[in-house]
Amino acid sequence: MEELLEREIILELKSKFFDLISTGSFSFSSSEVLSKMMAILKELLKAHEVDFYSCQEWNQGMFLEATTRLSTDDGVLENFPHCLVNEFAAKPYTFIKYPESMPQHELLLVLKDNEKPKGLFGFQMNSDILNRLSDRFLNKLSFECNVFIEKVRSLAETLEEEKRYKQLFRVTKKFHSTMDMDAVLGEIISTLRDVYPSFTYYLLLSHDHKGYDGLPVRDLEYDSDNLTAMQSYVSGQIQFEDSVIEKNSIMYAPLKGKQGVYGVLQVIAPNSQVFPQNEVEFIKLLANTAGSALENAKLYEQSRKLIADLQLINETSHQLNTSLRLTDTMKFICGQIIKSFNAQEVGFIMLDEEHDDYSVLQGSTSFFFSKDASNYILRVAKRVRQDMEPLFLGDISADREDSPLHFHSIMGVPMIQSGELKGFALVMHEEPYHFAFDTFKLLQSLIHHSTLAFTNSMLREELEKMVVTDHLTKLYSRGYLDEKMNLSMLEDQQGTFILIDIDNFKSVNDQYGHQIGDEVLIQLARQIVNNIRGTDIGARWGGEELAIYLPGAPLETGVRIANRLVDKVEKNTNPNVTVSCGVSTWIRGQEDTTKTVFKRADQALYVAKGSGKNKVVVQNEDNLDFSGTQE
Repeated sequence: MEELLEREIILELKSKFFDLISTGSFSFSSSEVLSKMMAILKELLKAHEVDFYSCQEWNQGMFLEATTRLSTDDGVLENFPHCLVNEFAAKPYTFIKYPESMPQHELLLVLKDNEKPKGLFGFQMNSDILNRLSDRFLNKLSFECNVFIEKVRSLAETLEEEKRYKQLFRVTKKFHSTMDMDAVLGEIISTLRDVYPSFTYYLLLSHDHKGYDGLPVRDLEYDSDNLTAMQSYVSGQIQFEDSVIEKNSIMYAPLKGKQGVYGVLQVIAPNSQVFPQNEVEFIKLLANTAGSALENAKLYEQSRKLIADLQLINETSHQLNTSLRLTDTMKFICGQIIKSFNAQEVGFIMLDEEHDDYSVLQGSTSFFFSKDASNYILRVAKRVRQDMEPLFLGDISADREDSPLHFHSIMGVPMIQSGELKGFALVMHEEPYHFAFDTFKLLQSLIHHSTLAFTNSMLREELEKMVVTDHLTKLYSRGYLDEKMNLSMLEDQQGTFILIDIDNFKSVNDQYGHQIGDEVLIQLARQIVNNIRGTDIGARWGGEELAIYLPGAPLETGVRIANRLVDKVEKNTNPNVTVSCGVSTWIRGQEDTTKTVFKRADQALYVAKGSGKNKVVVQNEDNLDFSGTQE
């Protein structure tokens, strides 16, 4: 009768176990099934409570995984030492009644796999009920529980694996739909978080990164102590590392594409003596898929960068071949470099090898026209003159101990034409190591393609200036003054003309010679340049006569400048000379031409020369009489 009852209990147990995993969908976890299983055992055996302990080597014994108790604060539930696990492994029993090592339970059902303890059920139950249960029944009960636990775990692993591979399929589709490296790396971490929420992971990347929006990214450093990670990167093979002290196992999976390895995925499994083998293949496939996606994204970024570089060179070359003035062209190129290279200051420096001097081309950023710029220009110029090679400095202040420098990242590229050093381009940023080496190579290519055009443009403008410039005084020619004055009389409301003559210039030539006479003319020209605006025109009128035209200026301004010039020449020439000036003006509405304006100034100069010299004579308002004035 007892045997029949026990058989019915076993049959009911198996039926209820079967119902647990045949409900149409296995949507709950193995832990949920375990809890339901324990409730069934509690009911069938009429136990007070049921506890389930798992064996884990890293915990040095057994720990409570599940229980039917409402509270675990009663003090009877605890972890059990490793020696208990050894005891179960050494003896072939499947159940223990009234265990001395776990006195809080009346019955233990031992679960084993290949004679290795995997866990046990502990029952608190009535002794009368337990004593009526046969050993055969308890062996059968232990067997059925063991079989069911294994089936549940196997099914859970199968479903978990299905979930993982669905995740892998999803993430692979996403990998192939994006060319953004940040998005690829984000998907790797997101997938790992979904599949292995208890694991820790890092992306050890072999290239520069900017943090990737908080992702667990680290540099893969060649001098790092993490030799296992480096071995995985170099060999392209999965590597493992077990730590007894940290109580974990680490897997290193290379992020490998067809053309190379782009980093290593580090996955840390807690509380594992060895890395779980059933997880290795999935992580390996994820890493390989991610490696291919990273490679595609990197190649895409490189192709876009190459296209942008070619567009930069093409646009710059096109601009250099237009008829724009050199200053406008330089402004365009500086703007392109600032935008494409994320630079802060860009300057083009021309070197005067004969006088060991330099000049900054107009169009360079304003910093290069300040005093502070000379520290950088002279330092780079010295290196460029010495080596005739491009200069790439991640931190220029690293080997400079005297004065601190504001700009740290420096790129200097010499401008060489027909083997001759013409100057150099200087690109700077305040952050150390700001420019990538690819940027440096692009700058070299850009300057190489531009140097000839720069040189030709400067020569063209120099020739244009020579055509309209007097060779001796470097003032404009009379023809250029005539042209600009005619244009001014069409566009402006008024203007003033000053005609200047050196007093007794023939005696200077006779006494000192024509070379000194030429030097006096140069000194006078320098005084003219120093006392007029950039929009005014100083010109060589002929012989020892010079002229100034002031577009838009009233007569009073012309008189003031002429008087100042008379005073400056008398005080600042060697040998000492004086000048006489005739001043005339025109106003819109009067019938005037350049010839009449010139004639009135010439007549005023004639009066000045005949009335004592070293003075300024101004035309009268009736344009007929003249009066002398001097400050």
